[in-house]
Amino acid sequence: MGYYDQTPNGRQRPNRGRVFLAGLSGVLVGALIIGLLFFLRPELMPGYNTDTAQNQQETVDSGEQGQTEQRSVEVTNDVTEAVEVANDTVVGVTNLQAGSDFFSESPNQEAGTGSGVIYKNENGTAFVVTNHHVVTGATDIEVTMPDGEKKEATLVGGDVWTDLAVLSMDSEGIEDVAQFGDSDVLKQGETVIAIGNPLGLDFYGSVTTGVVSGVDRAVPVDIDRDTVVDWEVEVLQTDAAINPGNSGGALINISGQLIGINSMKINPTTAEGIGFAIPINTAIPIIEALESEGQMVRPAMGITLTDLNQVPQMYREDTLNLPDDVTSGVVVSSVLPDSGAAESGLQEYDVIVEMDGEPIDGSIALRKHLYEDKEIGETLQVKAYRDGELLEFEFELVDSSSLQ
Repeated sequence: MGYYDQTPNGRQRPNRGRVFLAGLSGVLVGALIIGLLFFLRPELMPGYNTDTAQNQQETVDSGEQGQTEQRSVEVTNDVTEAVEVANDTVVGVTNLQAGSDFFSESPNQEAGTGSGVIYKNENGTAFVVTNHHVVTGATDIEVTMPDGEKKEATLVGGDVWTDLAVLSMDSEGIEDVAQFGDSDVLKQGETVIAIGNPLGLDFYGSVTTGVVSGVDRAVPVDIDRDTVVDWEVEVLQTDAAINPGNSGGALINISGQLIGINSMKINPTTAEGIGFAIPINTAIPIIEALESEGQMVRPAMGITLTDLNQVPQMYREDTLNLPDDVTSGVVVSSVLPDSGAAESGLQEYDVIVEMDGEPIDGSIALRKHLYEDKEIGETLQVKAYRDGELLEFEFELVDSSSLQ
């Protein structure tokens, strides 16, 4: 009797259990060696990301005996780096207006809050771009810096049509200004970051992220709040959260460059996840004009107007005496004295249907033709109906500021 079975030829056959145990031990020892190697040299592991590892600094505090171990990981990524570039250029803007409260200790009371972006620092003066509606009606304007310091600001100029305004203030302590990007090269799906002062909270540079949902969007807006659309604003659409107080704040790309000025005024109230910003390429010429002239000077005809589709049918037939096939156009409500329109013979109740050979179906089309296709001093050709007859007029466009 022995520990091995005897084979017919007299040779001993190895015990299978011992062979299995020996093999298992070898596997375990090999796995232990490989695990130790990866522990000492983690860069050899499959999927190891060198960039991520270099951007994360980890410290371990074991604490006193019996306490939970705490690990601190500092993460740096493209978003945090972009915010670091732009964050100190975004400020809070407070609209202060004369108070009506007899018991108030302050002559001015807060009427609204928004955000702004420092875009220029020159000769002791810093310039801030914000939304026009943020500072409308302000008696005084207060700017809150990222560190909490408050500065008095002055309104340099504003433009209601693009909802932009420029402020100036003392530049002491201001080191950073926004870097302008190129909004014309933005792509759908590109990451963007909104920075501002949401809901009028104490300003700490609130950050939200999203993507470019759409470019070259045209959004209708009611400038004078009479429920009639007055204008279409060219905007960028994003799903980055833009809340009240973010108005006038920065929309930046992943490099920290300013590519848009956020605006709550043109945000729809019936939808979520939709925000709009004025493209920086559209804003730059407006900003420059406001800074140098105090206003955006545009070509003007010298008339006030009403959309034909706002005129009841009975007045179209009785007062305007329009042909049945004329269903769109612009009604001249009044003609300003000494204007080009007055000198050409345009009159009240004339219905403009064509300018420079292009059909005009309403006030938006008329303004777009004037503001985007014409210059001050150029000649404008107009066709308009008067008492059922189509007439032609020609006159020179003047500076809009000369008619105020």
